[in-house]
Amino acid sequence: MKNSGLKKSGIPLIIIVVAFVAAAIMISAKKPPEQVPVEIPAFLVDAQKVSPESISFVVSSQGNVVPKHQTALSAQVSGQVVSLSGDFVVGGTFKKGDVLAVLEQEDYMTDMKLAEAELAQAHAALQEEIARGKVAEQEWRSVRNSTPPELGLRKPQLAKEQANVKASEAKLERARRNLERTKIKAPYNGIVVERNIDLGQFVAMGTPIGMVYSTDTAEVRLPITDGDLRFINIADQSSDGAEVTLRATVGGAKRSWTGRLVRSEGILDTGSRVVFAVVEVTLPYQINDEQDSPLRFGQFVEAEITSGRDESLIVLPRNILRLDNTVLTVNENRELEIVPVDVTRTTAEDVFISGGINEGTLVVTSAVPNPYNGMKVRLPGDEIVLAEEAELDKSTDKNSDREKINTDTSEGGSE
Repeated sequence: MKNSGLKKSGIPLIIIVVAFVAAAIMISAKKPPEQVPVEIPAFLVDAQKVSPESISFVVSSQGNVVPKHQTALSAQVSGQVVSLSGDFVVGGTFKKGDVLAVLEQEDYMTDMKLAEAELAQAHAALQEEIARGKVAEQEWRSVRNSTPPELGLRKPQLAKEQANVKASEAKLERARRNLERTKIKAPYNGIVVERNIDLGQFVAMGTPIGMVYSTDTAEVRLPITDGDLRFINIADQSSDGAEVTLRATVGGAKRSWTGRLVRSEGILDTGSRVVFAVVEVTLPYQINDEQDSPLRFGQFVEAEITSGRDESLIVLPRNILRLDNTVLTVNENRELEIVPVDVTRTTAEDVFISGGINEGTLVVTSAVPNPYNGMKVRLPGDEIVLAEEAELDKSTDKNSDREKINTDTSEGGSE
């Protein structure tokens, strides 16, 4: 009985032990899975080939319109104001030579008549002295056969009378000038800005009578940064300055005028670090084909200065340029290269490059996180390159898929 009980209880235990042994043998005999390295494909980037373009820059600035000539008129003689021109009012326009005001002339006419009388007396005294000299010479020769001395011929007296004539002529000229100066004339074509006299008022010599601006030429002082100064052509004795377009809003409408850059003031402002360039506009108050509205003094205008020369530059979007003035390029081996470039100018949208990259270079236009030299990249359209083991595994999977499809087809046909 005992033996049969042991047999019954031992058989399950033996079966369990045999199963554990068989499982251990199978596990130890199983080959470990083959380790295939994971191949990460190269980073996908967008790139474009670059080529230089002919660029003519436009420099923007702004300023106020001022006259080229502004004159504070003053009286050169004293007198009472007896007449004023109808154009000699604030805002009135006049032409060169127009009489703006007239002072009392009677005293100056009297001075001129006195000067004429003195001149006539001087001429008479001169003629008298000439005659005396001839008489003295005849008397000397009738007494002596020698050459008469200068004093005997009254030559000093003759020189004195000649000087008196010149002095009288000078007095007459001054009297005529003073009489003419009672008429205050316009020095150029212009506009009246201020008038300080009125009818019946007595003015002394040097008294300011008004302020006038020339309307022949207007000027606009434009601040130019040192970086923009290289792109514009300042006129000199051998060339004309760059053309400038001035724009402003007048009466709710956009107006434009054309001027020319004539000079630079030549001094760098210590506060703003800019150089002031001067633009001239001829006949600003005249309306013609180019100007449908006068360019008034005091008007605030925006200016666009066209560069005087074209430059061959590579133009890229502003976001492509990195903070250290470098760009990302792709070489023939599909590797990144960080290239420093020479930046000529930047705007809010574009960057203009003069050196560092050549025509045909592939420049990366998409964002690349943590780029470094030699980083593997690929472009749209490039094939993804995998390791040999990964390629073999890929082809095996494809064959297995094909066999499964064929098997399923065969079973379906037999059914």
